Parts: sequence; structure tokens; C-alpha cells
Amino acid sequence: MQKKHILFLAAATLLGAVAVNAANDEPIQPIKPPTGVNPDMAELGKKLYFDPRLSKSGFISCNSCHNLSMGGTDNIPTSIGDKWQEGPINAPTVLNSSLNLAQFWDGRAADLRTQAGGPIANPVEMGSSHTLAVGLLETIPGYVREFKKVFNKSKIDIDQVTMAIAEFEKTLVTPNSRFDQWLLGNAKALSKEELAGYQLFKNSGCVACHNGEAAGGNSFQKMGLMEPYQTANLAEGRAAVTGEDAERFNFKVPTLRNVELTYPYFHDGAANTLSEAVDIMGRLQLGKKFTREENASIVAFLKTLTGDQPDFKLPILPPSTDRTPRPTPFK
Repeated sequence: MQKKHILFLAAATLLGAVAVNAANDEPIQPIKPPTGVNPDMAELGKKLYFDPRLSKSGFISCNSCHNLSMGGTDNIPTSIGDKWQEGPINAPTVLNSSLNLAQFWDGRAADLRTQAGGPIANPVEMGSSHTLAVGLLETIPGYVREFKKVFNKSKIDIDQVTMAIAEFEKTLVTPNSRFDQWLLGNAKALSKEELAGYQLFKNSGCVACHNGEAAGGNSFQKMGLMEPYQTANLAEGRAAVTGEDAERFNFKVPTLRNVELTYPYFHDGAANTLSEAVDIMGRLQLGKKFTREENASIVAFLKTLTGDQPDFKLPILPPSTDRTPRPTPFK
């Protein structure tokens, strides 16, 4: 075992030596800073993202389940929504979600704008409706003025709400991870063990699904290729969207960016640690049993994918007026 691990480290040293010119040939590419963002719309979207008044109870915001201080998720197996209901699936990270080919585990939303309207009207999540949410915003003078400034329309509608939230979410990318620094030519950014883990990650076939800027998020794959995945979770994956039985348990491949922060793992939140997740993925998807040393090397590599977290001031939300409907407390 030890000799094999030493060979991994030697191979990693060689890999690091050619890093400067090899970035373009790597299956994972550096994350780029966001471009083309409308700053006024994004600022409005930031307020909406953090505003719990969009929920029926007045206690749940987008940030409740996609907490930007917790890797863009909530670190529990499935989220808690309106009236303390437990959601059916693990909350995917919002960080780098603009790089996904679609939104939600089953891809039922084509883009961030479509996704943003879903939780507001979901009775298990925010428990409100688009009509109620828009009606409430129209009673808050600060929002009325800001929506008019951004969209140049006299009336607020749900399309404006979701467009603004999506514009803010476009800014939530996490560049400058140590792995990105290595890709861009800093040969000292990664340790020998981390480079060995990346080499093993590539050679084992993990990059077939986890590739591109987000190291995932760009395809749907079956959970349990080599052996069935045992879970009590009833989510059907893409089959719930397409109606095709062949797509049962096909889920969007999650991004591995910031993965050390986004535990627990998988659509059911069943894996509590990265070591456990690597072991399960190796067996189920690759038919491979990683040794303890191999597992540790891959985990070390995965931790280098943590980038710069979103850095901004929390918004000051427009104050309500006496005409603003009172939130319904949790029961």
C-alpha cells in the first residue's frame, strides 16, 4: 500500500512540473469571473434573495436553504420549509449554479430565472404564491421605486422578481481556488498529495462526469451504474420530468466546486463526509474500491476546489408599511 502511494506522489510531482502549459488540456477549467451583469438588477435581486417576506410565513428566504455563508446550501440532508415541513431532496448549492445546464436535481428548470420562481410557490418550501409575493412587494414603497428604476415599468410582476434574483445569482461564482491557481500556472499551489489525488481522479474516470468549469453540472447521469444505489429517498430524477422510465434515477451531476463546504452529499444527503462520498461513488459509478490512501488523496484534491466565496455587504431591506400584510407565523 505504502509503495503504491509513493508512486502516486512521484507521478504527481511530474504532473506539477508541466502544469504551466497544460491547463488547456485539463478536463476541469478555471472558473471565470462573471461578465455582463446588470449591477442595479443584481442589487435588487440580492435584496429579494435575502427577504423572508416572499414566503407565506415571513421567515424563509432563498438564503435559508442556499446559505451563502455555508457554501450556498444548508448542510442538512433535506431542507426545512413552510410549517416545518421536510423537503424531499437535498438542496443543491447556488454557488456557480449559473454554470449548470439546467436547475434542480432533475433539471426541470431550464435556467436560473425559471428556478427562482419555483420555491416561492412551492407549498413545502416558501409556501406562498406568485400573486401573494408580488402583491406584498407592491405594498412596500422602497421596492416599488427600485423595481421601477430597474425595469422602467409601473407594475411589478413575477417575471421581474425572478429575473432580478437570477441576475444576483449570476454573481455567485467562486474563482481563484488553489486548483484554479495551479491550472493558471502556479505549480506550487498544490501539494504532492493533492496532485496525486487529481491524477487518480482523472485516471479512475471521475472526469467523465465531473468536468468543465464547475467540475460537474453539465450532464445527467444514472445514480448507480455498477450496482444499485440503496436509498429510502423516493426522488425519480429525470423520469419525473420526461416521463421516460429509462431516465429513472438519472440526476444532474452536482458541481464539485466548494464540495468540502456542501455536505451532506447526493440527492438524498446520505453521505456525511467526503471520504464516504468518494467511497460510494467509486463503487457505484466506477466499480472501483479505493484504498484508504487513494481515498485520502482524492479528498485532498477535492478540497483544493474551494474558491473565493461571495464577498458583499448584506442588503438593507426596504421597510414595510402599515399596509404590508402581516406574515403568517409557523404553526
